[in-house]
Amino acid sequence: MDKIFLNDLKIDTIIGIYDWERETLQTLGFDLEMDWDITKAAASDDIADTLDYGAIAQSIVSFVEASRYQLIEALAEDVCTLLLTNYPMPKVKLTLSKPVALHGQNLAKIVIERSKK
Repeated sequence: MDKIFLNDLKIDTIIGIYDWERETLQTLGFDLEMDWDITKAAASDDIADTLDYGAIAQSIVSFVEASRYQLIEALAEDVCTLLLTNYPMPKVKLTLSKPVALHGQNLAKIVIERSKK
């Protein structure tokens, strides 16, 4: 299976469990790895035959900007569900990162993989 990557998508949203997090926009980072057979698109050179990563990015941005999750785990799960429901990809791997202040500037990061059922 071929892969289409969409990396370093930055989106501001409200996320977190602490009161201060509920009042401040935080920038989350999204990296996606989407399974897709590119053979048809390579032959036709037509966007209709591939995953439109521009449309995918816009779907994620709209969803995340409107969200108010507490945990990045819940947000990641729902982003994968959104993608698998609305786009014909058979599988997606999502890496989601959130800034945290533990010892300086750090990132909390999770990676999940989901497939169509």
